[in-house]
Amino acid sequence: MATLDLQQSVYELVTAHPEVADVLYEIGLKDIKNPAILNTMGRFMTIPKGAAMKKVPLTEIIDKLEAKGFEVINDAGN
Repeated sequence: MATLDLQQSVYELVTAHPEVADVLYEIGLKDIKNPAILNTMGRFMTIPKGAAMKKVPLTEIIDKLEAKGFEVINDAGN
């Protein structure tokens, strides 16, 4: 089981685990599939910040990541 640290940038998480981009895209964070955005905003954006900006509940994202077999650490509840 891979561990995802939500304090890491989206860029770091997607680079290490490309399937994270698919999960975020499915939830509605469509910009994740744009390489230019991933390489710029993704370098300082975290999943919690992106969820807040797009008004997607962080718990929904965490649930989907965990359903895909990831262990999520450093979310607001940890």
